[in-house]
Amino acid sequence: MLPNDTNNLWLILAALLVFTMTIAVGFLEVGELGEDRWRSLLKTSIMTCMALVVMAFLGFDLAFAPTIGNGVIGNPLFLQPFLGGSSATAPGVLNGVWWSTNPTNGYGYFLGSASAPLALTTGTYFLFETAFAAVTFALVGVVMVKKVKIRAVTLFAVPYFFLIWVLPAAWIWNPSGWLARLGMVDFAGGLVVHGAAGAAGLAVLLQIWHEERARGLTSSPPIPAKVDSTWLTLSILLLWVGWFGFNPGSVLAFNSETTVVVLTTFLAAATSFMSLMACRFLQTRGDPGYLYSANGILMGLIVITPLAGFVSPLSAVVLGVLCGPIFLAAEHYFSKVKWIADPIGLLPGHLVGGLFGLLMIGVFAQSAFATGSGYSTLPNGLLFGGGMAAVHQIGLEVLGAVVVMLVVLVLSYVAIWLIAQALGGITRPESATAMTP
Repeated sequence: MLPNDTNNLWLILAALLVFTMTIAVGFLEVGELGEDRWRSLLKTSIMTCMALVVMAFLGFDLAFAPTIGNGVIGNPLFLQPFLGGSSATAPGVLNGVWWSTNPTNGYGYFLGSASAPLALTTGTYFLFETAFAAVTFALVGVVMVKKVKIRAVTLFAVPYFFLIWVLPAAWIWNPSGWLARLGMVDFAGGLVVHGAAGAAGLAVLLQIWHEERARGLTSSPPIPAKVDSTWLTLSILLLWVGWFGFNPGSVLAFNSETTVVVLTTFLAAATSFMSLMACRFLQTRGDPGYLYSANGILMGLIVITPLAGFVSPLSAVVLGVLCGPIFLAAEHYFSKVKWIADPIGLLPGHLVGGLFGLLMIGVFAQSAFATGSGYSTLPNGLLFGGGMAAVHQIGLEVLGAVVVMLVVLVLSYVAIWLIAQALGGITRPESATAMTP
């Protein structure tokens, strides 16, 4: 099969937009915390470069090649290392298309149709998915800001891109993965990106707290906000624009549904902004502040991510309205946990928002929209007459969330603990005294 030039061009542009989001997360750290620019941008540059090299070496095959072990992990021998090595006949590199974007393979997800195949080259699909891997690690990295050694971040990238990120992607986004075959869906990464980032972040926070407690601390020193409106504005702008590639790009084709996903994404973000600002005003009777305006936009983008290609614009607005109270409730809960120092809101935003959006698939999904995104077998949600099929879908999403969260948490903790043993700890010795305003 020949590549679809339109789809390939669109996905390459979408991949570039998603790649900008990793660096934009660094801008977010600077904008919210006054973090040293060199440190934050070095960290996000390391994440981007490590993602490209490790995913090209083997991670891409492990995530997206035809799976082995009954859908557990991709076949590492499908391509040679570095996307076929020096071979001129590697599948989909110079000729043909990546296996899972060819509808003749018979899988129901991600494949388009015989009349309108996705037909993406290996290079295009690699760039797009690697951009997702990089930005997911950047989200994990927000709990490392100011406290964790740069070399620990670099070392953690190796197991992260070889296994920790790979497994959820292989199970859910690979059409031959075991959860995908059961019928679980996650459109653009409510679990694979946001929820899993939260689980990995929790593992890092556990190791940070272990080291802080060993130094005699009774609680993890909080990292104070130090808002720089210029950098925060730049970060939100780049993240919002980057999400144009993140969600609409996840249709994996340039069609009418792509435009619908643009609308659901942008409407959810805008409505969430209004919801959080209003809820914060009712809570304090004062100016909500610029930081909450940024969190409002981000919360909407996060919540809509797992179901942006399955819902109507009106449903996106309803979901955006729910974002405000959910964020404030989650923020209040995590603020009371003494061993957590989560300055950018990984847990109340990405963890809670991503999982909430994932569970809402079985409530708000409409099969007509899902079909346009390549998920023709996804049933209507409870609000649209899905009945027991919708309940079953919710059960599948819960199953996937529980398994992925536990696996990522355990693997991440083992990896960061081993790194701590090798480095004599992952935390910077001066971090405990550097947290006071």
